[in-house]
Amino acid sequence: MQTTINASGQLLDLSSPKIMGILNLTPDSFYDGGRYLGEEAYLRQLEQMLQQGIDILDIGGASTKPGAVAVSAEEELKRILEPLKRIRQEFPELLISIDSYWAKVIEATAAEGIHIVNDISAGGIDPELWPMVAKLGLPYILMHMQGQPETMQNQPQYTSVVLEVYDFFVERLGALRQLGVKDVILDLGFGFGKTLEQNYQLLAAGQAFKQLGLPILAGISRKSMLYKLLDRQPAEVLPATTAAHIIALEEGARILRVHDVEAARQAIGVWQAYQEAKQELKIN
Repeated sequence: MQTTINASGQLLDLSSPKIMGILNLTPDSFYDGGRYLGEEAYLRQLEQMLQQGIDILDIGGASTKPGAVAVSAEEELKRILEPLKRIRQEFPELLISIDSYWAKVIEATAAEGIHIVNDISAGGIDPELWPMVAKLGLPYILMHMQGQPETMQNQPQYTSVVLEVYDFFVERLGALRQLGVKDVILDLGFGFGKTLEQNYQLLAAGQAFKQLGLPILAGISRKSMLYKLLDRQPAEVLPATTAAHIIALEEGARILRVHDVEAARQAIGVWQAYQEAKQELKIN
């Protein structure tokens, strides 16, 4: 399995799990929309995440929750470009990914020094995105989504969600390789066009996707597969998120995309101690 990603000259070692901290510069994200719109607020949140140990910062300027209406590239840039410049000025060594499906956003933010592209659409919304990623030579997070955010949870249908997501990755990876995109991270797309049951089928089948030989990112933090299962609100499911993160690690995930960095760091610590004990006891 590929364990090193070349992020604009910085090598990201994924032989051990890494934490991607979420910074939503949006008014309407499902959990923390509107919290970090001012400079003082987003810098304070970032400083806290850095103290707790993030490895990558993921900046987003548009909500992609179920039912969300698409935001234009111009609106995204209004929300994220100045904060990005400020963050790069304050923390020049920080690895940054941009959560966007617009080529124009990737081009503009790449000029400010981003390192990774995080695209929920797998190139399916803006046909110029993949050529832009290839041109810039940036690592790319390839995520599975059935439908679009506005309609994706309207009765998602699969014959076999695991096989269909696997085949989707095989097909898309072939196209990306033809364009010359070298470093790809896979995201199974929890909550993006899946029923509750289908989300858990994918979570349980994580090991199968390791056959593709690429790092896997788990984006589970506080999602509806947790809070709807438990009849809670997103703010109430940090314990469930931690449990899901440990399962994802056991199933092969090497990046956790999270709202709560300290909890994720503790989950990784417990999982690593468990793995070391298994090795010492020679337990498969």
